[in-house]
Parts: sequence; structure tokens; C-alpha cells
Amino acid sequence: MEKVILTGDRPTGKLHIGHYVGSLRRRVELQNSGEYDKIFIMIADAQALTDNADNPEKIRQNVIEVALDYLSAGLDPSKCNIFVQSAVPELTELAFYYMNLVSVARVQRNPTVKTEIEMRNFEGGSIPTGFFCYPISQAADITLFHGTTIPVGEDQKPMIELTNEIVRRFNHIYGEVLNECQVLLPENKACMRLPGTDGKAKMSKSLGNCIYLSDTAKELKKKVNSMFTDPQHLNIEDPGHIEGNTVFTYLDAFCRDEDFERFLPDYKNLDEMKAHYTRGGLGDGTCKKFLYNVLNDRLEPIRTRRKELESNIAEVYEVLRRGTEEARKVGAKTLAEVRHAMRIDYFDDKELVAEQQKRFNEQNK
Repeated sequence: MEKVILTGDRPTGKLHIGHYVGSLRRRVELQNSGEYDKIFIMIADAQALTDNADNPEKIRQNVIEVALDYLSAGLDPSKCNIFVQSAVPELTELAFYYMNLVSVARVQRNPTVKTEIEMRNFEGGSIPTGFFCYPISQAADITLFHGTTIPVGEDQKPMIELTNEIVRRFNHIYGEVLNECQVLLPENKACMRLPGTDGKAKMSKSLGNCIYLSDTAKELKKKVNSMFTDPQHLNIEDPGHIEGNTVFTYLDAFCRDEDFERFLPDYKNLDEMKAHYTRGGLGDGTCKKFLYNVLNDRLEPIRTRRKELESNIAEVYEVLRRGTEEARKVGAKTLAEVRHAMRIDYFDDKELVAEQQKRFNEQNK
């Protein structure tokens, strides 16, 4: 069996560093590992429309923003297929078939769906059907490309569980056509769900607590300086708390031992820095300055590459077109297999036509 990665993002805005450490950085590592036969990276515009149907221009403008972030972060079109979801209609057809295999009650039990509904303040009767069914759509995204490995955050594990349930039910009814997949979580726990700069549980554009991959050095410094730390650490000599301190959560996700030699030689590693902060004597300002230097070091190459890409937007769209064409070829093959297994490939089944002709001939004797 081929090893295939399928992953992607909704184009509702520019990507932030939570996306980067949660999945994007790992995707680049995986594409360069040589361990996978195929890698599909999806810009999930159709899924984004499920709760933005009244504002399609938002999605239209952000498709290119996500594409620019992908390419500037290191995704290589020669090693992966970056494609646009809505331009692969085979996904919609497959999702429609899967809807017959999943009950409403099963979707309602999905904790990720519950959380997403609460975040958007949907009330019982106001949930768009498309949004409610997006776990089924996600199952179609994965299985159309025979995805075997799905790099996601921990909050997406219930979605993968449902995908595998659908695969098992489909194979039980129609025969062994689809394969189950496995989750690939971030190796660093701090990367699983990076909090916003204000310490809130999740980065959100609407909350204004994001650091974007495309932020300038000036914007980055301003956001780091305003970052939530330890409210009880009022004076430098006061003992500080690491737990719940956003600065140290970000350092857990981004810094390396070699960063200390470059930016903060008083310490050999993060453990030494944490110990000093905990016992007192290390100020938040020093911590934030170090974090800024670390983040700026990581983001500067991405920022520079993005500016280069922005000078030729037509070529970026060409990358998306080529990736989407390849995705459609693979998807069409899988859908043909699915339709054959479900016995709805009427026009391709010559035996069906011959059998029915024989039956009607016998009836008319």
C-alpha cells in the first residue's frame, strides 16, 4: 500500500504561527523525508463556505493568502500537490454517498463538531447543514486520495475516528475498496494547540490574538511585548510561574538550544532559563526580548520568500491549477472504484446491459 498524506486548511485568513507549529512545519519535514509516495495539501474553500456562505469574497481573497503561506513556509510543488477543494467535484459526490452511512446522532456526538458549533454561537436551528456535515466531507477528502497518514492537531482526532468508521462500514457493505488512516500528531506537546498572545485557549482572528507568518518584524515585536505572562510576577525578584505563561509556551514550541548562544548566552538551554524565572530574578522583558529574537529568526525567511512570491501571483495560481488537475486525476480513479463497488456505474457495466437485455427478451417471447 502506498503511503499517502492528506491535510489542509480552511482559507478564512492568513495562516498564523499556531498553524505553523501545529501542522505546517511538520508537513514540510514530511515532504522532505522521502518516506511518502504522495502528499496532497488541500485549500479547503468549500468547507470554509459552510459557515461563510454569505461572504464568499472572504474565501475568494484568502485562497491566495493560504497558498502564499504554504509556499513561503517551504511546501514544494515538485514534492506535493497543493489543490483547491471546490475544484475537485469528485469530493462532493463521495461525501454525498457517505452521508447514507452515518446517522445524525453520530455526527452530533462528535466533540470537535460540538466545540466548533459553540465557537460560532450557532443555535439549534441555525446550524448550516453543510457545516454540520463537515466531518463527513472530511472523510471524503481523506479517502478520495487513499490517505494513510493525516497530520492534524489533537482536536481533530474525533474526525479521523469517524473517517475510519465510514471506511469500515463502506467496505463491509460494498467490498474492500477504501483504507483506514492514522493520525500524525505534533511531537511537541506545546505545538498541539498554541494559545493566543492573550493566553486564551486558541488563536483567533476575531480575538486579535494571532501572530501571522506574514507579520513584519515591527508587528511581531509589538505582539510579543503585549503577550500574557504571569500576572503574579510583578517584580523581577518575584518567583514566576511557567504553567499558563504564554511566553514560555511559545518558547517550548519554537526555541532550540543553539538560540541561547546567539540571543541569550546567560543560559545553555530553556530548562536553565525556566529555573531562573521560577526562583525569581528574571524579568518578563528579558524573556519577551528573547522570544522575539527566536520568532523573528524563524519567520524572517518565510517573510522574505513571501515577498518574492507576491511579485508573481499568476505563477502561484498556476501551481494551484497543476496541483488541482493532478488531484482530479487521482480522485476520478477512486470515485470510479467506489461507483463500481456500489453498483451504480450503469454505463460502464456491459454485463448489466447484456443481462437485462436477455431478461427482457425472455419476457417478450
